[in-house]
Amino acid sequence: MNEQNDFDARLRQARQKRGLEKADAKAADGSSGLPGSALRVGMRAGVEVVSALIAGSGLGWLLDRWLGTFPWLFMLFFVVGGAAGVLNVYRLFNPRNGAPR
Repeated sequence: MNEQNDFDARLRQARQKRGLEKADAKAADGSSGLPGSALRVGMRAGVEVVSALIAGSGLGWLLDRWLGTFPWLFMLFFVVGGAAGVLNVYRLFNPRNGAPR
């Protein structure tokens, strides 16, 4: 009977690796409200947008200080950072075919 239990455990592990059988999400992250994957995706989307805005704004501000063109490069890189954040969220929700999530 031990061989059967070992086989079942290995089969379950192989199915989880392939994505055919999902692991228990609540046990993995300990949350009880929203499903773990929805919360993770939402947090990641927010972090993507905010970090792109901060990076773009910071780069624009530094270039403005260096070149003395305030606020033009700051505004330009703020818009570029926002566009990069939206593009990252788009890529998060529409991955390429065959790309792992």
